[in-house]
Amino acid sequence: MAHHKFTPTHYHTTIGSHEPVLAIASGDTVSTTTVCAGGKDKNGAQVTEGGNPQTGPFYVEGAEPGDSISVMFDYLMPNRSHGYTSARIAPNVLDPGYVPQFDDDIARVLWEIDFENRTAHPAEVSCDRDHTSLGQGTPTTSPLKDLILPLNPHPGCFGVAPPRGQAISTATSSTHGGNMDYKRFNQGTAVYLPVFAHGALFHIGDGHALQGDGEIVGTGIEISFDVTFTIHLHKGKTIAWPRGENDAHIFTVGNARPLDQCVEHATTEMIRWLTSDFGLDERTVHVLLGQAIEYDMGNMFDPAYTFVCKIPKRVLQTLQ
Repeated sequence: MAHHKFTPTHYHTTIGSHEPVLAIASGDTVSTTTVCAGGKDKNGAQVTEGGNPQTGPFYVEGAEPGDSISVMFDYLMPNRSHGYTSARIAPNVLDPGYVPQFDDDIARVLWEIDFENRTAHPAEVSCDRDHTSLGQGTPTTSPLKDLILPLNPHPGCFGVAPPRGQAISTATSSTHGGNMDYKRFNQGTAVYLPVFAHGALFHIGDGHALQGDGEIVGTGIEISFDVTFTIHLHKGKTIAWPRGENDAHIFTVGNARPLDQCVEHATTEMIRWLTSDFGLDERTVHVLLGQAIEYDMGNMFDPAYTFVCKIPKRVLQTLQ
C-alpha cells in the first residue's frame, strides 16, 4: 500500500474517461492539491479555466464496470488565506416574485481563513465581479464583519467516469457523483462510488472551506485545497448511486431534478444497502425507515439537485 504525492499540471471541467494522471492500487493513498472553482491555485494564480476544475483522474488498478470503490477523505484543508462566496440566494429557493431589495453590484464576498482557530470570517474587502483579483471590491459592512464561522472543509465536486464514455460537466451530478455540494463529505468520511469505466477514473476538486445546506447562493467558500485520500476497490460490489459513511451515519445520495426524484433515488438506494449488507428483510427496512430515516439537503442550485438519505449507526446497532 503506497503513499503517492502527486502535483497536478492540468485540470478538467468535465468528469469523464480522460487520460489518467496516476495509476494506483487498492489501498493506496494519494496526497495532492486542487484549485478553487474559479481555477486559481494556492498562490491565487489563475492556472486553469473556471468551472469547478478537477484534479485527476486517478486510475484504480483492477477496477471494472460493476465494481465499486470507496474513497476515504483522510485530510482536507484550504491551502491559501482567502476564498470567496456569491452574495445572492438563487431564485429557485425563494418565492416566485420575490425580488431582493439590495444593490447587486457586488457579486462576490471575500472570506479570510484563520488556520489557527479553524474559522472563517468575511474580509474587509469583496471580490470584483469576475473575481480575477481576490483583493478588489468594497469593504464588508457590519454586522457581517463580526461574523465568525467554524471551518468545515469538503470537496464540492468529485466522482468517477460516468457510463457510456460520457464526459459530464462539473456543474452537475448524477450516478457517477459530480457537483453534489454536500457539506458532510468532509474529513473522516468515506464515499462509495459505482464503477462504470475501467480504472474507475476518480476526479476531485471544487474545495469549500465551509458551506450551508443546499449551497443556496451557488457557492461555498470557494478555495484551493490540500487533500489526502485513500481508495479501496470492492470487486463485484455493484451499487447504483453514491453512498457515504462517517462515525455517526450511513447515507445514500440521489442527484436529479425535480427534488422528489432525488428523494426517490436516495431512499431506494438506502433500501438496497440495508437489505444487501445488513441482513435485514425488506419489510423490516420499510418499518425502520418510516421512523428512523433522516434527510439532508445537498445541492439546490445546480442543474441536478442533491438529496441525502441517512440512518444513524446507533439505530442499526440495536438490530444486529
